[in-house]
Amino acid sequence: MTTMTTESSHSEEVVGPEVAAAPERSETGRADRRRTAPTRLAVFTGAGVLAVVDLGAKAVAERGLGDGRTVDLGPLALQLAHNSGAAFSLGSGLPSWVVVTVTGLLTGVIAVITWRAVATASRLLPAGLAAVLAGATANLVDRAGDGRVTDYLHTGWWPTFNLADVWITTGAAVAILASLRSDRSADEASRSDA
Repeated sequence: MTTMTTESSHSEEVVGPEVAAAPERSETGRADRRRTAPTRLAVFTGAGVLAVVDLGAKAVAERGLGDGRTVDLGPLALQLAHNSGAAFSLGSGLPSWVVVTVTGLLTGVIAVITWRAVATASRLLPAGLAAVLAGATANLVDRAGDGRVTDYLHTGWWPTFNLADVWITTGAAVAILASLRSDRSADEASRSDA
């Protein structure tokens, strides 16, 4: 408990610790928000840029490979394919509105998780989540038009995929590594405190 004296009445008022600390907390909160806002802007702008790059590549693939043409690049070939399902064509038999709705909901969840991670996590986790969000958003936008996703990267030994899939996979790997690194740091800190 903290005792405060007011100048006008010279009376003492007992104030709980939560009230006495409130101005400090609000100043810290404002400072955190000032630091978090530019980081969120950078993370979501980065996700937007990656999504646009993928959508541009899909448009080029549609125009350049639409006649069944394949461009051999060694271990990778450019070959147009369309996927009406989710990853690895899962759900391809479902109505497109179901796949679009589920994909949209998952993309929204990823956006919320990314938004929150910026305020609480290291920089590596939001970067990974931004890549996942970019890929999910690009595939959602692509799918919303005709119920299918445009794929154009072909290996011959793996299902044909696109840059959005690369963003999702790479981002998920980065996010997992960041989480493992964060957990290890927390464990080390708790051991050094003991």
